[in-house]
Amino acid sequence: MAKKLKITLTKSVIGQKPAKVATVRSLGLKKISSSVEQEDNPSVRGMIAAVAHLVKVEEIQ
Repeated sequence: MAKKLKITLTKSVIGQKPAKVATVRSLGLKKISSSVEQEDNPSVRGMIAAVAHLVKVEEIQ
């Protein structure tokens, strides 16, 4: 069974570069404290790495 990641937006995207804002939006996050569950794969991990200072990540099964 594939692992999933729970991604939570912890900081605002106001003042961030447009590419960072687009990355947060493509992860499915809109507001602070909003959370989504994504499959654990290299593309999602890369997006998380790009906005690691804005999000909190937890592994779930």
